[in-house]
Amino acid sequence: MLPLEGITVVTLEQAIAAPFATRQLADMGARVIKVERPEVGDFARNYDTAVNGLSSHFVWCNRSKESIELNLKAEDGKEALRRLIDKADVFMQNLAPGAIERMGFDPETLTEKHPELIVCSLSGYGKGGPYETKKAYDLLVQCEAGLVSITGSEEIPSKAGISIADIAAGMYAYTGVLTALLTRAKTGKGTVLEISMLEALGEWMGYPSYYAAYGKEEPKRAGASHSTIYPYGPFICGDGKNVFIGLQNEREWKSFCHRILEQPELTEDPRFESNFNRSENRAELKVIIENSFNEKTSDEVIEKVEEANIANARLNTMKEFLEHPQLKARNRWDQVQTPAGEIAALKPPVNMKNAQSVMKPIPALGEHNQSILKEIGMPSLAE
Repeated sequence: MLPLEGITVVTLEQAIAAPFATRQLADMGARVIKVERPEVGDFARNYDTAVNGLSSHFVWCNRSKESIELNLKAEDGKEALRRLIDKADVFMQNLAPGAIERMGFDPETLTEKHPELIVCSLSGYGKGGPYETKKAYDLLVQCEAGLVSITGSEEIPSKAGISIADIAAGMYAYTGVLTALLTRAKTGKGTVLEISMLEALGEWMGYPSYYAAYGKEEPKRAGASHSTIYPYGPFICGDGKNVFIGLQNEREWKSFCHRILEQPELTEDPRFESNFNRSENRAELKVIIENSFNEKTSDEVIEKVEEANIANARLNTMKEFLEHPQLKARNRWDQVQTPAGEIAALKPPVNMKNAQSVMKPIPALGEHNQSILKEIGMPSLAE
């Protein structure tokens, strides 16, 4: 069983946000028709050549889709898109603000013509307001949402290492479309959805924004440590490797002092008597912890904290993550075809009983031109 089998998505998408959203729909069985610019296609195809000559960004976000090239500046290209939308359940786009309207595909007009259609638009900052037409790349939205101000070391602010603003917007587009499909099943009517990267990432900034709005100060940048909970972060062991420790309450702190540090007197030390005090005196506490860990290897520390049921993690590289024993034990890897051969891909993270996910090939640019144009009665356009 494919949960979204029978649902057709037509998408004018590029980069990460919209392609990430539609890939989730494709994973669940929706037919996703990706409309691309002739000859160049989605510019994410050329971000890098790391995956056997293909872009790592593109292969991540575009499996299980069909690709058709349409020149949307030409009338026959627009007619082809109209015919595709006629057959669609969902129309998604993340072009520049106003572009879709200038082409003659205003969302409100589309839903008037097709009352069951769901139209989903993603943008950097949303319609209206002084930022409507401002260029919005992932790093820049991370800055505008305040994420960079709380990420990195005390001296150097840093962005997140992944396209987190794009991913946030893509996930809200995905869940928004699913919600609209459920609503349509009850009412028979589609709708118009709008998601902005700033507001999507802003939702994820809830804790630091509340902390700053109602607390005495902005959250501090604390590198890989937690800005307000301690000890919660990396500690160097005797073999030079980092082990990450996370303590959440006073019970765990006492256990940590007795069983790991073997210094029970620390539980009575006024510098460390509460999380607030430990966080305020983290430099002194870090020295105490690392002096203890310096007598052991990282494996020995991990073994000891595991026995004490203290939360912990290794600092894996990406290649170590690819070999993660938990993913292997749960059989979470599959193979996906690409124009450059087969590659490994993680299975979708939602495991649904009695439901299958889709892991179909990543399309070459325009791979489905002829079949799709024939389907909509315009085979001559492909010649």
